[in-house]
Amino acid sequence: MQAAPASSEHTWKQPRSANGWPVLDHSTKYQVEGTDVEVSLAKGDAATVLLYVARRFAYEVDMLRVGDLHGHTTDRKVGASFESNYLSGTAIAIRPLHYPLGADVKNTGMSETERIVVADILADCERLVAWGGDLKPVKQSHFHINVKPGDSRLKRLAAHIRGWNDTPGEGAGSIDAFAPARRRRTARFQ
Repeated sequence: MQAAPASSEHTWKQPRSANGWPVLDHSTKYQVEGTDVEVSLAKGDAATVLLYVARRFAYEVDMLRVGDLHGHTTDRKVGASFESNYLSGTAIAIRPLHYPLGADVKNTGMSETERIVVADILADCERLVAWGGDLKPVKQSHFHINVKPGDSRLKRLAAHIRGWNDTPGEGAGSIDAFAPARRRRTARFQ
C-alpha cells in the first residue's frame, strides 16, 4: 500500500479503508474520559483502544481541548492512503493542526519527551496501533488500528484496557512512561 505524496489529495473510492475496515456512513460518539472532548469512532474494540491512546495523550502529554481530537469522517478526500482509516472510524488525529500531514518534524514536530510517551502508548497497544510519525508521509497527529477486523489480538488488547480502566491504579492516568522498567519494555517494541 503506497501512500500518496503529502501535497496531493485524492478521493478514496474503496469500500474499505487502508487498514481493511469497512467505510462507515455513521459512527458512535464517545467522550474521552477525564476530558471534555468527544470523538466519533467505530463501535467496539477499535474505539476502546483508540480512546485509550487519546486518554494517555491527554494525561501524559497535554490535556485535550474541544477541537483537538478528530475521528470518523465521511469526507473521502485523503492526502495519504492511511488517512482513509478515518472513514472507517478506526483512526484518530490528535491536534492535527499542530502535526499536519508532511510537516517538518525536525522543526515543528513532537518533542523528544512527547515521542517517549507515544512510544510507551504504542508498546501498551502491542503495535496494534500505528502512529503517523512512523509512516510516509509523516503525520505525527495520526493513530490508527493496525490490524484487520476480527483480529483476536485486538479483542484481547481491548479486554486488557477495559480491565485497566476498571482497576484503580492501573492504565491511563497511573503510568510513568519514563520509569526505567517501562523504557526497557518500550524499547523491545521499537
